[in-house]
Amino acid sequence: MNIARPSFLKALLAALALLAVGLPAQAAPPKARVSVGATLPLTGSEARIGGFVKEGYELAFEEVNKAGGLQVGNQKLPVALTLLDDATNQATAVSLADKLINSDKVDFLLGTYSSHLIEAQSTVAEQYKVPYLQGGGGATKIFKRGFKYLFGTISPVELLGTTLMTWIDQQQKAGKLPKPAKIALLWENTAHGKDFRKGVSDFVAQNKGAYIISVDESFALDGKDFSALLGKVKAAKVDLFLADAHLPDYITMHRQYVASGLCHKVVSYGARGSEKGAIDALGVENVKYILSGVWWSSQLAAKPGPSRDFVTAFKARYGGRDPEWFQALAYLSAKTLFAAIQQAGTVDREAVRQKLATMKVKSLLPGGPLEFPAALGQQAQNPFVVQQNTPDGKSPIIFPQDVATGTGVAANPKCPN
Repeated sequence: MNIARPSFLKALLAALALLAVGLPAQAAPPKARVSVGATLPLTGSEARIGGFVKEGYELAFEEVNKAGGLQVGNQKLPVALTLLDDATNQATAVSLADKLINSDKVDFLLGTYSSHLIEAQSTVAEQYKVPYLQGGGGATKIFKRGFKYLFGTISPVELLGTTLMTWIDQQQKAGKLPKPAKIALLWENTAHGKDFRKGVSDFVAQNKGAYIISVDESFALDGKDFSALLGKVKAAKVDLFLADAHLPDYITMHRQYVASGLCHKVVSYGARGSEKGAIDALGVENVKYILSGVWWSSQLAAKPGPSRDFVTAFKARYGGRDPEWFQALAYLSAKTLFAAIQQAGTVDREAVRQKLATMKVKSLLPGGPLEFPAALGQQAQNPFVVQQNTPDGKSPIIFPQDVATGTGVAANPKCPN
């Protein structure tokens, strides 16, 4: 029996190694789909809105797949959404985002809803360098951390306060509101609420002599009893009641506001007031003339364009019901991600991130195209629209004038002079 000598074995192994180096690298298997992950508060205090965001996401995914998928380079790929319930809990939102990236192996992330959840969850996307688009958290604090992979289709809450005050100022200049006007400024003790407070406070500071903030108070998120806070408002005898609240707190606070016999020349709960669910819960009579500033309204579909296309598709999918801004911004976030993937021609995360950072696309938001300015933390800056509830249960847009569908009323005719 012949036994190979050690020197011969070494030479053979060396030759095989050289041969292996010369072989072409085996190509990665082609992608079967584009996988996107998201969590939403489908239970907990924000479950109602979480359900709305889910509708916007699902409509966007259905549209793409019915069209045969996304054109990614030379292949057309279906898109798949893995959606988990974060139960309106920060820790859960964080851990599930980690699961989506490291266990479910998603390519990209769409955001949850609510600023405090997004602030926590987006740190996971940044850590793993996963593009993260969201339209549910407008607090500027989220976008001041220098993150490269976070993109917001939602304009800053600070701009909400400024927009409401701009309309109020027009009414004051027209002699419909007193000067100076005394303000009760109530805000949830979150980054969202602090931004709203800053928007109003900065406007007041820039218009010296026109306004006095007589009550400036914060309250905890998910409150059950606002009677003490409303007592301070009543004692201050203010003209304008301006609060920032998430939907559950708005319903609770305004129910107690009505029960306390309060009435003011202008009443606003920030972005809340026009929601059908809130009107049903509180009654049309109790929400008349409430002012709200929103990121989008289905009334923008009055003119041809992306808003009309979205509203038509949404009504066809969801039994003729009008969408609210929650569904619209969710839909926009998903569609913007899809556009970036197609423009990049790849599912490579870095290539898609770079495309998002420089893209400028037509969107359904008011005020023109959607873009993510780097100097502002990659947060969109599209203007708000102001709506006012009317006695017939509707909420026409009253500002800005170029998209208005109705005329605003000041001072509130429900209140005695």
